[in-house]
Amino acid sequence: MKTRDFISRRAFVAASLASALSPFRASAEQEVLELSWGDLVPSGEGLALRALRELGVVQHGQYSSSFIQDTNGDVTDEFNGRMVRIPGYVVPLDYDGLGVTSFILVPYIGACIHVPPPPPNQLVFVSTEDPYASRGLFEPVFVTGVFGTTATDTALAEIGYAMAADKIEPYG
Repeated sequence: MKTRDFISRRAFVAASLASALSPFRASAEQEVLELSWGDLVPSGEGLALRALRELGVVQHGQYSSSFIQDTNGDVTDEFNGRMVRIPGYVVPLDYDGLGVTSFILVPYIGACIHVPPPPPNQLVFVSTEDPYASRGLFEPVFVTGVFGTTATDTALAEIGYAMAADKIEPYG
């Protein structure tokens, strides 16, 4: 796939995501739900895997084979349409000037750049109307916005969740 086609596809996915989540736009009064990465793992996947993912920092390949993304990670729709806040690291996808307009939010440094990427239930496609002035690859951030399940495929990984970000702020 040509780079231009890939960028156009990502722009299309970002626009589709914004459309899909717009009916769920939260009111200013809606409570923000704090999520951890373990919350995104359905309870049926087992406590050991959930506890391991809660640690946040893992060795590459710990979840899957050496070169293939583990796509067995089921997603949960428990948080669809909710205003959530979740920490993670930025893997930029699209820019507007010097600001990032879409990125993959990942649970640990190195995810999606080194093989294999985490399972889809540990990746969030984030789009924002206001470009975020990222300080660089793998910047730790908190993202607040409307959350939902969606199947998004990028050149880096298959993604199980999406957010329309209202607020992106440095972690810490």
